[in-house]
Amino acid sequence: MTEKPETPPASGLEAPMRRSRRRWLPSLVWIVPIVAALAGLSFALDAWLERGPTIEISFRSAEGIEAGKTKVRYKDLDIGRVTAINLADDHSHVIVEVELTDDASGFAVEDSRFWVVKPRIAASGVSGLGTLLSGAYIGVDAGRSKVRATSFVGLEVPPIVTADTPGKQFVLRAKDLGSLDIGSPVYFRRVNVGQVVAYDLDEDGKGVTVRVFVKSPYDALVTTSTRFWHSSGVNLKLNADGLKLQTESIVSVLLGGVSFLDSPHLPPGELAQNDAEFELAANQEEAFKIEDGPPTSFVMYFDQSVRGLSPGAPVDFRGVVIGEVRSIGIEFHRETNSFRLPVVVDLYLSRLGVGALAHPGALSEEARTRLLNDLVRRGMRAQLRNGNLLTGQLYVAIDLFKDAPPPKPGRHHNLQEFPTVPGTFDELQGKLAEIVAKIGKVPFDTIGQDLSAALAGVRATVASADKLVQRLDGQVAPEILAAMQDARKTLRAAEGTFSADAPLQQDLRRALQELTRTANSLRQLTDYLEENPQSLLRGKPKEDR
Repeated sequence: MTEKPETPPASGLEAPMRRSRRRWLPSLVWIVPIVAALAGLSFALDAWLERGPTIEISFRSAEGIEAGKTKVRYKDLDIGRVTAINLADDHSHVIVEVELTDDASGFAVEDSRFWVVKPRIAASGVSGLGTLLSGAYIGVDAGRSKVRATSFVGLEVPPIVTADTPGKQFVLRAKDLGSLDIGSPVYFRRVNVGQVVAYDLDEDGKGVTVRVFVKSPYDALVTTSTRFWHSSGVNLKLNADGLKLQTESIVSVLLGGVSFLDSPHLPPGELAQNDAEFELAANQEEAFKIEDGPPTSFVMYFDQSVRGLSPGAPVDFRGVVIGEVRSIGIEFHRETNSFRLPVVVDLYLSRLGVGALAHPGALSEEARTRLLNDLVRRGMRAQLRNGNLLTGQLYVAIDLFKDAPPPKPGRHHNLQEFPTVPGTFDELQGKLAEIVAKIGKVPFDTIGQDLSAALAGVRATVASADKLVQRLDGQVAPEILAAMQDARKTLRAAEGTFSADAPLQQDLRRALQELTRTANSLRQLTDYLEENPQSLLRGKPKEDR
């Protein structure tokens, strides 16, 4: 642009020259802060874009948790951090604010579980030792729900099984928890195949619900025919059968445990589904007990002592258990001014196998009662017997007694009375009492007097015998000694007479030789006469002379 001179002023002075201003260029000093600002803005934008949802987790205490430092980890990968810790309005717990990363937004669902990972010693083992150096952190078990959530209640203890562990959970109904605890093992043929993951008391307070987890592939062993039972600790039972001791592994003895097997009395069942319900029996014997339907209750009256009989004692028929004792009581009858002991028993009539009794549902209750009454008329009675002499345990035995007295029908609190007979021990006591009574009738005083007289006679006899012995020693013995000496002299003389060089022996030998020669001559004469009998008349011929 060409500069033009201005019109000179009227005063004659030169007019000033007008020049245009040059354009402004920034200084290089401003480049560094501008780049830093752009980088910070970029980082902030990236952080905002990567920012995930913010959730709240409530814990009983903030032990081990620090705002801005404690991380949230899943499979040892950081997926968030604690941003703030606040106390609840009622001061009962703390609320931990956690900011998740954008790629961890899937953890903000209603069935996700959070807990503080720190060193712990539990039934399932020791965990969290790595936090001794790195510090505590919040662990996560990813949920599978599709429902979003931002508020959670943290677990006070880590879960035994996480959602990504293959296997199935089953629900067990039990009368009591026994010695089970979270982390107690689950066994199949004494092989550890799972754990107890939770338990809770039923709402009515009459039982306990236990949840167990069986890991894959062992979960395929649980079928509709499977039975579960307590294998906790040491099962020591003392009853009419004697002393029984059952134990599982050392771990179950210390921590308790659950075992399961398919029932041998049931056909193979179908594969059990997840959360299937089962009964948890007290022991293996009860778990495999044959289902006989509902029992029929009876009352039995015993006049003898029932010491040694307890609820649960068996009721058997010739060695086959057909029921058990439910309760034992005592009654006082004013009419007879005596006590009676009612024993209530539960009988499974189907175990008798008598016609329709083998199928309780085939007959009405009235028909079954008539059939049982017929057996009672034939002599079926109940009797207390000693099951173990060492422990003194009693049991109820049912058998047929031919000479049993007729039954007296009766009822007790709407229960039919089952007739009884005295026990074998009572019979033995009765016989012993009879023997004692007979012994008491023996006249021991008279017998003692007779024995005294007899002893006096024996003393007199002994005195006479003593005198006889003394006489033998003084008179008879010397005469016997002289006779023995004469006998010895006679024997010596006989020995000298019959010795080999005695004269008698030599004369006897010569006489025997002469007799032998005489016998030979007679034999020759006899032979000649047999051949020449005429010689007796004519004499011996000349040619033979």
